[in-house]
Amino acid sequence: MAIVPVAASAEKADREKPTHIEADNLVHDELNQVSIFTGRAVLTRGTMVMRGTRIEMREDADGYQFGVIFPEPNKRAFFRQKREGNDEFMEGEALRIEFDGKADRVKLIDNAEVRRYRGAVLNDTMTGKLIIYENLTDVFSIDGQRTEAGGKASGGRVRAVLAPRSKTLEKP
Repeated sequence: MAIVPVAASAEKADREKPTHIEADNLVHDELNQVSIFTGRAVLTRGTMVMRGTRIEMREDADGYQFGVIFPEPNKRAFFRQKREGNDEFMEGEALRIEFDGKADRVKLIDNAEVRRYRGAVLNDTMTGKLIIYENLTDVFSIDGQRTEAGGKASGGRVRAVLAPRSKTLEKP
């Protein structure tokens, strides 16, 4: 597993914003506090946006929200959030995205990729089997998770392209 200390603090105000979800259909279980949104589902919370074909949301007794986003067939689910205090965005895609509102954590699972944009310019790209974006600690962990598929080793490598920091973007 690679720990990539990328300064990537999410917009702190997002934690206090309401969660908005749009979809073609909704099934809500009031007793278990579970909602399943299907068909072009979009979750928005402040600057955070998540998209997929299915979003399963639940809320615990303390009011924390937890979600799982699944993509359309042959696509990946999508995540994007503004970074605190600057004109940078983190975005990612995976076959499954899990959101933990209590821990303020996003997990991108299977065929995962995270990109950092400074303004509209793509700066850094990281890929792996599992990417965990810890909003509270400003740390990414990326795991290649080498697996055996039909007796053959597959995957197992983390890949990252990190652009040098421009002198004009650094603050004195």
